[in-house]
Amino acid sequence: MKNKDYDVVALGELLIDFTPYGKSEQGHDILEANPGGAPCNVLSMVNSLGGKTAFLGKVGDDHYGHYLEEEARACLIDTQGVLFDPNYFTTLAFVHLDDTGDRSFSFARKPGADMMYLKDEVRTDILGSAGIFHYSTVAMSKEPERSTMHFAVDFAKKNGCLMSFDPNIRTFLWEDQGEILAQMKLGLAACDILKISEEELLAATGIDDIEKSVQILHEEYPNIKLFLATLGKKGCYYRLGDISGMQGTFTNVKTIDTTGAGDTFIGCCLYRIAQKGSLDFTVTELSEMIRHANAAASLITTRRGAMRVVPTNEEIEDLLQKS
Repeated sequence: MKNKDYDVVALGELLIDFTPYGKSEQGHDILEANPGGAPCNVLSMVNSLGGKTAFLGKVGDDHYGHYLEEEARACLIDTQGVLFDPNYFTTLAFVHLDDTGDRSFSFARKPGADMMYLKDEVRTDILGSAGIFHYSTVAMSKEPERSTMHFAVDFAKKNGCLMSFDPNIRTFLWEDQGEILAQMKLGLAACDILKISEEELLAATGIDDIEKSVQILHEEYPNIKLFLATLGKKGCYYRLGDISGMQGTFTNVKTIDTTGAGDTFIGCCLYRIAQKGSLDFTVTELSEMIRHANAAASLITTRRGAMRVVPTNEEIEDLLQKS
């Protein structure tokens, strides 16, 4: 991993998150166009800590497509592998927030340009230069991008990348709900690092006990070395070999938007793993990594959007010292 050109490479969706930003004088919702998409949120966090990353994917050859590529570059993400499609619009996501700042989504993606990314368009020179390849099921929800992601996962694994998987299930993106579990299992079978939510653990195992669910996945998928079960306000349950534990989140922050919290969390972890060059962590090192990532995730919930507002290491350390 130390000899790779990029700490982390990700493939998938780059899109606009339209986030609520108050009301107009007429009482209508005002929406802020925030650059987003889970893969680049993750990469932006890695870069904020000093890492080097690249993104592979497709946007529309339209205003928002070019804006997103520019914003990704501003976050120091290598965008040589970004394509502009003249036939399909850039995907737009509309973020809906409840009274606690927790979010849900609806997408304008029928189809979006990201879905039309073909496997022969993948910059394999960039992908093969990744220490870690990070992927999710969003890019597996529709063809032809599903086949592109399958190709990328196989290529990255054969080229010695450490594989990082976040299911990131968005049920409304799937026409065939039965395909969700099948594609998630494909992702589970290929990864070394699993970042998974409480709801996704339940979907994968049918068990609502976190430790038992992780044990079931550990037995079914012995390839998974590091489990990171993100539990919202409860924090994170983690397991690496014989090491396991629970780290709480930070309550001394004012949450307004939870968009990107999980992405920020895994971005911090991937940076630490890339710097380590392996998953050979001590008990103390692993605990410190999770606590640092939880602090970063807590901070991102105090801001609207994600990719352009990930916290700096100084901000994270400041929160750690105050808590």
